[in-house]
Amino acid sequence: MKGTVNTELGSIIVDNDAIAQYAATEAMECFGIVGMAAVSVKDGLVKLLKKESLTRGINVSVNNNRISIDFHVIVAYGVSIKTVAANLMESVKYKLETYTGFEVEKINIYVEGVRVID
Repeated sequence: MKGTVNTELGSIIVDNDAIAQYAATEAMECFGIVGMAAVSVKDGLVKLLKKESLTRGINVSVNNNRISIDFHVIVAYGVSIKTVAANLMESVKYKLETYTGFEVEKINIYVEGVRVID
């Protein structure tokens, strides 16, 4: 389902892919996030996604203009996963609510791997 805002001039429909792209861009700006991850269901391998396909590591659902979002991320080695996840949740929640005008109901973060940053 897509988010919809009704105005006196008509309706605004926000696609889930637009929300996912914005969320991915915001997530990549958070300290400690190396990138988005794609998990192969067939063999269980985790792959770091390139910038063109970051949204494959994010699942967005909108129900009654309330956003639920799942992030599959790879974090930097040596950082506190709890702190990075809390920072990601807080930052993305604020930015998405400002960007869309919808309430962020839930953010789930799945840490799929750890990488050393050069």
